[in-house]
Amino acid sequence: ISTLQANASTRPISFDDFISIKRVSDPQVSPNGDLIAFVVTEMDKEKNTSNSDIWIVATSGGEPWRLTSSPKSDSRPRWSPDGKRIAFISTRSGSPQIWMIDPHGGEAHQVTKLSTGASGIIWSSTGKHLAFVSSVYPDCLDDECNKKRNEENTKSAVKAKFFHQLLFRHWNSWQDERRSHLFVIPADGGTATDVTPGDSDTPPISLGSSHDYAFSADGKSICFVRNIDPELKISLGTNNDLFITPIKGGAIRQITSNTANDNSPHYSLDGQYLAYRAMARPGFEADKYCLILYDLKNQKTLNLTEKLDISVNTILWSPDSTALYITYQEQGRISLGRIILKNKKFEKILQGYYVSSPCLSPDGKKLVFLKQALHHPTDVFSLDLKTKKIIQLTAMNKNLLSKLEMNPAEEFWFEGAKGKKIHGFLIKPPFFNPSHKYPLVMLIHGGPQGAWSDNFHYRWNAQMFAAPGYITAMINFHGSTGYGQAFTDSITGDWGGKPYEDIMKGLDHLFSHYNFIDKNRLGAAGASYGGYMINWIEGHTTRFNCLISHAGVFDLRSMHGATEELWFPEWEFKGPPWSNKEMYEKWSPSFYVQDFKTPCLVIHGQYDFRVPVTQGFQLFTALQRMRVPSKMLYFPDEYHFVQKPQNAELWWKTVHDWLAEYLK
Repeated sequence: ISTLQANASTRPISFDDFISIKRVSDPQVSPNGDLIAFVVTEMDKEKNTSNSDIWIVATSGGEPWRLTSSPKSDSRPRWSPDGKRIAFISTRSGSPQIWMIDPHGGEAHQVTKLSTGASGIIWSSTGKHLAFVSSVYPDCLDDECNKKRNEENTKSAVKAKFFHQLLFRHWNSWQDERRSHLFVIPADGGTATDVTPGDSDTPPISLGSSHDYAFSADGKSICFVRNIDPELKISLGTNNDLFITPIKGGAIRQITSNTANDNSPHYSLDGQYLAYRAMARPGFEADKYCLILYDLKNQKTLNLTEKLDISVNTILWSPDSTALYITYQEQGRISLGRIILKNKKFEKILQGYYVSSPCLSPDGKKLVFLKQALHHPTDVFSLDLKTKKIIQLTAMNKNLLSKLEMNPAEEFWFEGAKGKKIHGFLIKPPFFNPSHKYPLVMLIHGGPQGAWSDNFHYRWNAQMFAAPGYITAMINFHGSTGYGQAFTDSITGDWGGKPYEDIMKGLDHLFSHYNFIDKNRLGAAGASYGGYMINWIEGHTTRFNCLISHAGVFDLRSMHGATEELWFPEWEFKGPPWSNKEMYEKWSPSFYVQDFKTPCLVIHGQYDFRVPVTQGFQLFTALQRMRVPSKMLYFPDEYHFVQKPQNAELWWKTVHDWLAEYLK
C-alpha cells in the first residue's frame, strides 16, 4: 500500500483510540485442550473506570465468544480439572468473590460470600478444593469477627493511625492490622480454612510472583510463600521463603533456608518435584532469578540455571513432568526456553517476540501464550512445539487497528559508557517522510532495573508519544534488565553515572545515523527512576528544549525517609544516608539545582508511597525558585501510576501540550 493510500484510510492514534483498545490477559487452556478462556478488559472514559469479562476461543481458531457480560469485573478464569466448570473472581455482588460458571454458558453462581472478599483462586488437582487469598484480622477466627472489625473501623470518626514498625504503608495503601492469608474451601462451597494463620502475609507484601501458592499433585497439601524475616519489620527483609502445610490446616513446614528471595512454587504433575525461583543476594530486589528444582522425597535442591546468564520470569511444567518451560527477558523482548530434566539441557524455543502468560495443552504439543509489540496490543497465540508454527487465535482490536497508522519499532545499537554496546528502540511518527526534519522525544525507563521492550505499554505508550509527529527513542542504558546480570548490577551506586553517559552518547548516535532528526528540537520524559534521570539531566546539560518528570526522585536523603521499601535505597546507595552521606549527596539531583535551566513539567500523585509526592513538590519548588519555566500536574487521587481514564486523558493532553510548546 502506498503512503498516499495509507494517509487516506488511516490516522494517528488519539487518546480516545488508545483508551478504547481491548486489553487481553490471562489465557487458560481447558483440560481437554479444545478451548482457551481469557480476560478482556475495557476502559470506560465516561464512567471513569474499567470492566473485565471472560472470553473463550477454540485452540483450533475461529471467532472468540464472550462468556460473561456482567457490568462488574470478572477475572482470573480457572478451569476445573474435569473441564466442566470455570471458577472466577467477580465483583458483581459488591466485593470480589469466587463464582462458578459452565464454560458453555448459563448463569454463574456465587461460591464465597466473605466480608473480606476473595482473590487469586486456584484448583486442587482432584477438583475437590479451591484455594484463595483474603485480607483478614489475624486474631479473628471467623468471618463474623472480621466483618464486625471492619464495620467498627469504618464507622469510627477517629481516623488516626498508630505505627509500631515499618512498612506501615506500601505502594499506594496504608497497612493496618489485617494480613493477607491463604484459605482452602470445598469447590462446591462451605467453610473456608485459613491455612496460613499468624502475623504474616501470604502472598508476601512485596517481591512475590503471580504464582505464590500451589496445591501438591495429590491435592493433600499446599505450598505457599511468606516472609517471616524479622528484618521486614524495619523494611529491610527480602527473605521470602517457601512453606508447606496440609489443606486442612495444621503444621507448617519451611522448606527453603536461602536468605534471599524465593517464590513461585510449581509442583510437577507426577508429584516428585517442586520447582521455584530463587535469588542469591539478600536485600537486592533485582538479583538474578534462578530456577531451582526441589526433590520432595530426599529434600535436596538443584539449580537448573546456575550457568545461564538469564533471570527466570515464569515457570511451567510439561504435562509429563520431564521438562520445565521458562520465560526470560532478552534484549528488549521476552523469550521462552525449555530445560529437559534428564540431561539438564537448555533449549531456546521462542525468541524475537514479547511473550507472556504461557500455558501448555494437556498433551504438551502446543503452547498458548500472549504476544504483543510496540505497534500491536496483546492477543492470544499458539505455537506448535514440533513444527514451530505460530497461529494468532484472537484479534480483539482488528477493526480499530486497521484505522490507525502505527509504525513498528526499529532497533539500534551504539557504544555507550565503558565501551559497552547499548541497545535502543526507535519509533517513527505516522506518515513518516524521510526528507522531513522531526523533533525527537527521548523516553527514559524506570526501575532503574527495568527495560524498554517491544510491547504495547498501556501507560507510557511510545505510539502515543510519536503520534503528534515526534521521533520517539528509548534506550536500555546500564542497569537495564535482559542484557545479563552484570549489566543490571552496573547501575548500583552509579545512578547518574553510566546511565546518563549512555543517554548522551545515544543522542550523538541518533544524530549521526538518522538525518531526519532535528537536533535543535529535543524533549525527554521519564517516570520513577526515569523521572530521577530527568531531574539529573536538568542539572547537568542544556541539550534538551524541554523535560517531563513523572514521579521522579529529587532528593535521595528525604526519599530514604519517606519511601516504604528501605532495602531498595540501602542496596543502591550502600547503606542509609547517615552512614553513606557522600553517595546520597553525589547522586541527588537536589544538589545541582543551581544549574537548573530547562523548562520542566512535573507530574505526581498523592498516593505514591514509592516515590512520595513531596519529591515532586520539592522539584517544582526548586524549578520555580530558579525561575525555570515549569508547571506541575498534581493528582490527588492517583499513585505511582495514573490509572483512571479521565485522569489519563488529562495526563496525555498536558504532556502533548508541553511538548508542542517547546518542540513544534
